[in-house]
Amino acid sequence: MAHHFANDIPAHLLMWQRVREYAVPPSMIETATARRAVGDWAGACAAARIDVDLDLRAVRDRHGTDVVTQLRADLRRLAPDLLRWHMPRIAPGGRLRPGLTLSLARYRSSGATPPQLVVRTPPPWADAGQRMSLAVWEGSGNGVPGHHPHPHPDRRFRLDLHRHLWDSVRSGELARRCGGGGAPSMAPPDRSTAPGRPVLPVLPVLPDRPDRPTVQDSAWAVTTWAEEAELLLRAEGRTRGAFTVRLGAQGRAVLELVAPDDSHAPTFRPLREALPPQEVAPLPVLPEAAARVLPDLELLRAGLVEAERLHPLVAAALAAFGPAPVACPASEPGDPHRVECRGEVHRIALRDGVLTAIDHDPAQLRREELLVALGGPALPCLRAIEAVHRNPEELPAIRERLGHGDFAGALAVVEGLLGPGAVLRDGPLREELESAAARRIDHGLFRAGLVAVHPAAGAVGGGNASGVGHTEAGHRPRLDRSTPYDMRRKRSSRARPRTALHS
Repeated sequence: MAHHFANDIPAHLLMWQRVREYAVPPSMIETATARRAVGDWAGACAAARIDVDLDLRAVRDRHGTDVVTQLRADLRRLAPDLLRWHMPRIAPGGRLRPGLTLSLARYRSSGATPPQLVVRTPPPWADAGQRMSLAVWEGSGNGVPGHHPHPHPDRRFRLDLHRHLWDSVRSGELARRCGGGGAPSMAPPDRSTAPGRPVLPVLPVLPDRPDRPTVQDSAWAVTTWAEEAELLLRAEGRTRGAFTVRLGAQGRAVLELVAPDDSHAPTFRPLREALPPQEVAPLPVLPEAAARVLPDLELLRAGLVEAERLHPLVAAALAAFGPAPVACPASEPGDPHRVECRGEVHRIALRDGVLTAIDHDPAQLRREELLVALGGPALPCLRAIEAVHRNPEELPAIRERLGHGDFAGALAVVEGLLGPGAVLRDGPLREELESAAARRIDHGLFRAGLVAVHPAAGAVGGGNASGVGHTEAGHRPRLDRSTPYDMRRKRSSRARPRTALHS
């Protein structure tokens, strides 16, 4: 792996580097792959922390045998660990984009609204464990969970046109559609730009509303926009026409797909006439997976990740883009902690499942612990053990694993540090584990439908969303990333009177 200075690496690549290290652990990939290999798609989803909220019998009764046959085939080809790998994420922590309903496949049906296989992420206040749910969306009013903030499929985030991001059979298409090669298909090209650099048409039409923080620095896959737009318009029942690309949080570009020559090679160009906002809104939106370059490709080119550290299906598809794998030396067994104590170097290691100062007699340790309880100074060995219990050096890695829902991996790191028989003491480590356990309760309440919205959303009316308890008069909850958008917009509006400016 190449060496870099921290200041030279873009922030979004550092985020994706942490995501690739912690969000989808190898144990999840191995278990999900083993279950999928024997045809157990439900077990593979459970291994990837995806809840299954669909009933195949109910789908057959409502839409017929053909639809349920296609649905069952897609479920058998679904690689839930690969889906989690490619799910949209938000900055700066790289967690799953909350409150999202994302379409995976669409099916033809005799009904007014064709059913879709969708995956949903919980709202930010209930995202503990970073769990997702798999369901069948059948239009408004049919099986739509009322407690989900956005139960309808999002036009900007959709994978029904990018099956290679979740379908184990079509994962080999990733190399062709990752946005990493080819000449720019922008027409006409801009001669003022540097040679070989794709041209980004910046044509903001409508400023988008403030949204959750997302990755804004990723490279634009301009070289594949024309091909992807052709697939998008074909799915909408058209061959040519206008479409939009969301350019971060600043606005959108309105482009037109054309074929100027006899070869019918798809190209695009900016619209010659500006459209009013009411005509721009219903235009097809280029999915985010097609608008930006694949993060794994950026990481490989920057030398921030090795190919063997990627998902196996991704690594196989991107083998031509990354450097040759380098054989890593076998890791030697870790030495015990070494502490300078009373002029000597003492060892601290696990004994009988507990971190212990092994160079001290047990009777001496009991006397020293009693002396500390009475207010006396502690031995350097005991101080080192205390520091490991309260604030270990591995605490940032434990936080990352807990944030991405890898509770088993976080507990394995803790047990490797302190031993399985250790009792956690007060400090940052215990607070992180207790906070993660409490947030899992919030997710359980959301899954059960007992809390529909963020508890702070009802503070304006004097109580929480579930009707249990009330806030004090005049109390205003703190605004953070978990606060609902409508409430955050109302509280931050500049149109409100600034009474604090008056004496």
